[in-house]
Amino acid sequence: MSYETIVYEPGDDGIGILSLNRPESYNAVNHLMMEELEAFWKERLYDLDTKVIILKSNAEKGFCAGLDMKEAGAMMPEMSPEEFYRFQARLGRVNLHMRRAPQPIITAVHGAAAGQGFSFVLASDIRVISPDARFCAAYINIGLGGADMSCSYFLPRMIGAGRAYEFMYTGKFMSADEAMNLGLVSRIVEKEKLMETALEYAKILISKNPLGLRLTKEAVNMNLDAGGLEQALNIEDRNQILITLANQTKMLKQQK
Repeated sequence: MSYETIVYEPGDDGIGILSLNRPESYNAVNHLMMEELEAFWKERLYDLDTKVIILKSNAEKGFCAGLDMKEAGAMMPEMSPEEFYRFQARLGRVNLHMRRAPQPIITAVHGAAAGQGFSFVLASDIRVISPDARFCAAYINIGLGGADMSCSYFLPRMIGAGRAYEFMYTGKFMSADEAMNLGLVSRIVEKEKLMETALEYAKILISKNPLGLRLTKEAVNMNLDAGGLEQALNIEDRNQILITLANQTKMLKQQK
């Protein structure tokens, strides 16, 4: 599938590279990018060849400025309440599609990731950033509620409710050092080493059992919402049995 606002490079080694590609607009998410990301992540549900995805920016200035406010400002007055609700729901659910995609997502971030750009980072699995990276739940700064685009779900779970309240209420930027100290990111490396480091992680992951990777992501997703320890154990037990049976089946086929 060809895209205009994103670039996808599927790799023969099982590592796919997805680039946000509106550099002239700081990768601001317009309606077309929303539709293309929605289609891309839905397609990954059935993609057995891709084991890991690296998400990065093709914009020199930074990762993603969030929603394209220029386009949105022109569109919204023309929308009915039903149309606006549909747009809001689709935009936010791009992050849900990222979590539903069975491939672990490694995000390489330089510069600012604001609004929906921040949520793309939060919806990823492993985050590698440069020293100039900074993050902002910008919604409160444009007159909206500070909880939007899945931020109120991910951020408290990742850094604790106390600090999450602070960033969502104030709309202030989180620095690279703060992100590292809060446990939000895995590594801080120089900008020129972002992709090298992301690929290092990706190569470690593709050396693992592919089914194990997918079931691990599924278990993390389920256990973020698990009602308690018993539910967490149930999903872990189920996954380990599935992997063991899959391995046994593979061995039997090899013996024939």
